[in-house]
Amino acid sequence: MVFVTFAQFLKCFNELRRAVIETSNIPADARLAALKSWTNRINVVAGSEPVPASADASFRRYFRLQSGPSSYIVMDAPPDQENCLPFVRIAGYLEAMRLNAPRIIEASLDDGFLLLSDLGSRQYLQELQQDASAAPALYSDALAALATMQRRGTAYQGQLPPYNDELLRFELSLFHDWLCGTHLGISLTENEERAWQDCCDVLVANALDQPQVFVHRDYHSRNLMLTEQENPGILDFQDAVEGPFTYDLASLLKDCYVKWPAEQVWQWALEFYETIEPATRERTDEEQFRRYFELMGAQRHLKAAGIFARLNHRDGKPGYLADIPRTLSYIVDLGSRYEELGFLIGLLENRVLPAMKAKS
Repeated sequence: MVFVTFAQFLKCFNELRRAVIETSNIPADARLAALKSWTNRINVVAGSEPVPASADASFRRYFRLQSGPSSYIVMDAPPDQENCLPFVRIAGYLEAMRLNAPRIIEASLDDGFLLLSDLGSRQYLQELQQDASAAPALYSDALAALATMQRRGTAYQGQLPPYNDELLRFELSLFHDWLCGTHLGISLTENEERAWQDCCDVLVANALDQPQVFVHRDYHSRNLMLTEQENPGILDFQDAVEGPFTYDLASLLKDCYVKWPAEQVWQWALEFYETIEPATRERTDEEQFRRYFELMGAQRHLKAAGIFARLNHRDGKPGYLADIPRTLSYIVDLGSRYEELGFLIGLLENRVLPAMKAKS
């Protein structure tokens, strides 16, 4: 009988998974041929050659089609891995709210192909990295669009899945299982597990206590496009839910990909606070709003860090690992403001972040 360590098992598992992914590139070429055949049957783009536009953390791929002076985006979402229907449905909601999201021009849901209007290639993150002085104007537009989404989204939020206790706890488990366990090999004692669950209870209660609104669920600089009219263009909205009103705000201002001084972040947050519905502001004073905002950010950052680790180990996408220290630094920055998160902050400062640094 041959015994292997967990590390050896994990290495073999990842090699096997990478082999499966590489093998799946063969049918991906067949999908590209099918995609071309499909677009050639659509008058506005017939004969146009698809050029890679972008990819994301899912199995979706995006191509740009140039047809005379106009350009379009075609999405390739393999039906056995991605469901296009939520994207189509949420796109319709955002269009009805008069927000700038891709319009669905043609769709073949059975094939996983969508032809979309093109919001351009000027991503918020790239614009901010190239010129930080653009931040006030860009964030002003993004905050205004978010306020509109929450205000007009009341007509649709009841048709969205709820951001409930089960989903919130599952997201927190990603940090525990994928970052601490799989990536860093950190295990918790029985007492530490109880302390971790206590922290989860605080974060989940904070989310569920908030006014519930239309939540984009990934509203940040990589999913916003700078557009000449009706800025910003809004992408990657297919996972929208009905949930806490500070979730998208925390995603935007405490971004996993770009970080601003805490004083500036809070100033922007207060600007948004002044735009929320009077009834919400009446039941949420500034102190309560800050708690909602900061603890919601902590929940999101734990989830995101876990997803970044999962992308590396499960999907063979290591590029997001470099974003983990920045992502978790927002929680450490809370310091002693929330005693109930003392265990979590200590775990990050003393074990998780040093282990990340040692692996870099």
